[in-house]
Amino acid sequence: MKNQIELLYQQLLTAWNHQDAHGMAKLFTEKGVQIGYDGSEVIGSVEIFSHLNPIFEDHPTAQFVSKVKEVRYLSSEVAILRAIAGMVPPGKSDINPQVNTHHTIVAIKDGGNWSIELFQNTPAQFHGRPELVEQMTEELRELLK
Repeated sequence: MKNQIELLYQQLLTAWNHQDAHGMAKLFTEKGVQIGYDGSEVIGSVEIFSHLNPIFEDHPTAQFVSKVKEVRYLSSEVAILRAIAGMVPPGKSDINPQVNTHHTIVAIKDGGNWSIELFQNTPAQFHGRPELVEQMTEELRELLK
C-alpha cells in the first residue's frame, strides 16, 4: 500500500501525464518550488500553473513512468521522496533513455494535508557511464510490462 507521500507524487505525475496544469499546481504549497528538467525554477502554485499551462496547450508531452526509491520522514510534518523516472514520447511505447531523470520531492504537512514544497527534476545523464543509463532504463522498462 502506498503511503501519503507516494500518493502525492503519483498525483503529480498523473496530472503531468494528463497535461493538467491546474492539477499539478494545486499540489504545491503557496510558495512551493518546481525545478524543471532544463533547470527552470518556478515559485508558487500560481506561477507553476502559468509556466505549465502554455506547455500543455502547445506541445504533446511525453508520459512519465517512475519508480519510488525512498520515502523518508524528517519529522511528522516533513518528508522527502526520491524516485527515478523515464519518459515515453507521444506515439511511442518505449522509454527515451536520453531524458531519464531523478525526481526529488520535499513534502510538508499543513492542516492535515500533504503538499509539495519542492519538486526537482534532475537529468540522469551519467556522463561517461552509459551502463548506468542502460541500467536505469531497464529498471524503468520493467514497469511497462
